[in-house]
Amino acid sequence: MTRSILLAAALIGAPMAAAPALAQDADQVVATVDGQEITLGQMIVMKQSIQDPAMAEMPDQALWDLMLDQLIRQTAVAASATEDAGVRAQLELQRRNTLASAAVSQIAATDPTDAELQATYDQLFQDAGSVTEYNAAHILVDSQEKAAELKAEVEGGADFGDVAEANSTGPSGPNRGDLGWFAADQMVPPFAEAVAALEPGQISDPVETEFGWHVIKLNETRLREAPPLAEVRDQISQMVLREKVEAQIARLVEEADVQKTEGVDPARLNDADLLESE
Repeated sequence: MTRSILLAAALIGAPMAAAPALAQDADQVVATVDGQEITLGQMIVMKQSIQDPAMAEMPDQALWDLMLDQLIRQTAVAASATEDAGVRAQLELQRRNTLASAAVSQIAATDPTDAELQATYDQLFQDAGSVTEYNAAHILVDSQEKAAELKAEVEGGADFGDVAEANSTGPSGPNRGDLGWFAADQMVPPFAEAVAALEPGQISDPVETEFGWHVIKLNETRLREAPPLAEVRDQISQMVLREKVEAQIARLVEEADVQKTEGVDPARLNDADLLESE
């Protein structure tokens, strides 16, 4: 419920009665409008939808009066509406969306077990320790001739970082060509293959990629280490929950008796006039 709607309701009418002292559950009726019940549960849901922190911090009595007045007005106005096909479709979509969201929340309400977390962790990092990571720097220019010229300059005694900073056209140039640590699959294939063929301290011949011509210096290598489970526990927990939700959705869809109606013209999606029929 937006602030503007609530404030408009407050300006139009006077505050309603205080909250019933005997309200015990979400089905407790707090008001009726021509026999239509307004419940405590509806009031709670309405309060949860308030996004303005200032309104959320209003005293309970003031907020109660404001929201109940708005719900009374909403109920009275809703009773005057004509329920056409568009309204019925929107109500049904909202009902299904609310129920589906509740179902997903129920599925995700149970925390993953330690065994589930460990199994996912082991699967994610089963190759840790067997993947080589590289620490390298490069000089990127637009021609093979320029790359060869700069390689010769470095081999003649010039500092690689100084040459990269002065000549490299890539974003790493201002950082003296430093690329930090990376795995081979993080780089385009020609670059990755060239790095893998180097020994620490060695400089490559010019290497062409879609970005231009590179001269690469390999600084050092290491084997990738798996982070401790405690360090990635939250991320893995989210992964397990997401997989549970997706698996349950897939199961429910698989078990459902789905029958698609053939022959409906997709172009009818553009016929908004159909929504006005009763």
